[in-house]
Amino acid sequence: MTVGDFERYANIRRANGPSIDQDGSRLAFLLDVTGVRQLYRIDGPRDWPQQLTFTDERVSFAAWSPTRDELIFGMDEGGNEHTQLFRIDGDGHRTTQLTDASGSIHRWGAWSSDGSRFAYTANRRDHSSFDVYVQKRNEFGDDARLVYEGEGMLSVVGWCPDDNRLAICRDRSSFDRELLVLEVESGRCLRVTDHTDGVRYDDIRWGPGGESLYCATDRGSDTKYLARIEVATGAVETVVERGEWNIECFDLEPNSRRVVFGTNVDGYTKLTTGELVDDLTVREFPTPALPSGVYRNPCFANDGSTVALTVSGSVENENIYVLEVATGASHRWTDVATAGIPKESFVEPELIRYESFDGLEVPAFFSVPADATAEQMPVIVDIHGGPESQRRPRFNGIKQYYLQRGYAYFEPNIRGSSGYGRIYSQLDDVERRVDAIEDVKAGVDWLQNQPEVDRRRIVAFGGSYGGFVVLAAMTEYPELWAAGVDLFGIANLITFLENTGEWRREHRESEYGSLEDDAEFLESISPIHDVERIEAPLLVLHGRNDPRVPASEAERIVEKVAEQEVPVEKRIFEDEGHGFTKRENLLEAYSIITAFLDEHVE
Repeated sequence: MTVGDFERYANIRRANGPSIDQDGSRLAFLLDVTGVRQLYRIDGPRDWPQQLTFTDERVSFAAWSPTRDELIFGMDEGGNEHTQLFRIDGDGHRTTQLTDASGSIHRWGAWSSDGSRFAYTANRRDHSSFDVYVQKRNEFGDDARLVYEGEGMLSVVGWCPDDNRLAICRDRSSFDRELLVLEVESGRCLRVTDHTDGVRYDDIRWGPGGESLYCATDRGSDTKYLARIEVATGAVETVVERGEWNIECFDLEPNSRRVVFGTNVDGYTKLTTGELVDDLTVREFPTPALPSGVYRNPCFANDGSTVALTVSGSVENENIYVLEVATGASHRWTDVATAGIPKESFVEPELIRYESFDGLEVPAFFSVPADATAEQMPVIVDIHGGPESQRRPRFNGIKQYYLQRGYAYFEPNIRGSSGYGRIYSQLDDVERRVDAIEDVKAGVDWLQNQPEVDRRRIVAFGGSYGGFVVLAAMTEYPELWAAGVDLFGIANLITFLENTGEWRREHRESEYGSLEDDAEFLESISPIHDVERIEAPLLVLHGRNDPRVPASEAERIVEKVAEQEVPVEKRIFEDEGHGFTKRENLLEAYSIITAFLDEHVE
């Protein structure tokens, strides 16, 4: 298999982010068939999709009006995450820009129920904080009404059923949120939850009548369960009992009282649909018929009869299904191509667990090429970002490509990963950061005992926080690695926190430690200070417009490693941010990666 063969795997399409129109007959969704994610419309199952946007920049979301044949969508420029809002007719013939504050981020909230207004948050006034705005559908951004001056990372959850109030969420960290309810006309804001809780409130929805909010929360629990919160008092009541696994991807259609939610069972989604027979009781409907994997973005039709969602599995690329809620019958609406690659050639991973240095069991997905022989093979150890992300059995064309090239693929959910409860997720906070690197070492120890793995050809690979882990593992355990690939990763925790987007600094300090209180410790564990220990060749790729991890992190680590006379390569993509959003850049990046691995690992 040649480097050029990667193009076929990169051309495996993804359809996601569904939104159902006002009468429930059409879907809008995002699709990357042009090389950049654009907005499409489909009018029935397996119908031919109609492209609505034709830009060189990615579309980040789309939300259909509840009353009109129009949508609002978001788009940034060059991956800078400065999302602006646009309105587009359902036929795609006319697009109107709604905001034009190019240095600011606009975080979509929701349409009002009559479709005359919409709400969102933006950091126009102060780049470190988000305020709440309400804007009429036919107004320009300069005419938007600032209804609440916020502090920190605010997002609009949605309008209450009578359109007089907005539910707002403030993220203090990934595991600490507070809920507010804002009276739009008076500006009076009620704190619904105690801001000292240190609790997650996710997938928040207004309940019928507007007296309560429903959400997935871990209040008083290690894992998230489904709860009802009384707006007036903040009282929390259990709807679906807490269990071993987190409830996620919850949605509620208040008029029909229909609900849908997923349970994250070792990374796989178990989906439940039903209806509220009273405020605290869900009557479950038949289990939906869907492929095994991960389900995201549930979106109800206005009458609650159907729900659309994104479905992906290890051997199933992302497509959109629509469920008949009462019966569980499913219909696949999109038929996104696999670039002529037969699905039977894709590899399902094995879910394994290995023991780390302190006895902690670390879950991981391990994949071996389908045609593997007795000959030992190289392996890519792929570390996810976050740190609070979770490696799950979603489709990954890049992984399938390297499996076809003869690599095994190892994806550990080291401590700090979400999906296994609050305690597991916080085991890497601040001074315990180095324990996560020990988890990687223990994972390599496990790999070295597998007969199919060549212990001399193990690759450290990761993006964002995963890039930090790659660099830290290469400095702490240089003897383990044949090569390292760092994608937009962190080399120095101090300069990262100093230069990351102002709007996310507080959020990230809660995870890594603060510049004020923990600077000495952060310096001590930053890989940039131990580059003389790196022995394996290193490849670093980054986006010039990255607002999360500045490109200077890549430039500094490459400069330092080069001084050690260790083989090191760098490529900065001038029109990308935090990740690869354009297919032409993805193709170039993985051509570079594959050639690098061919030279140093094969």
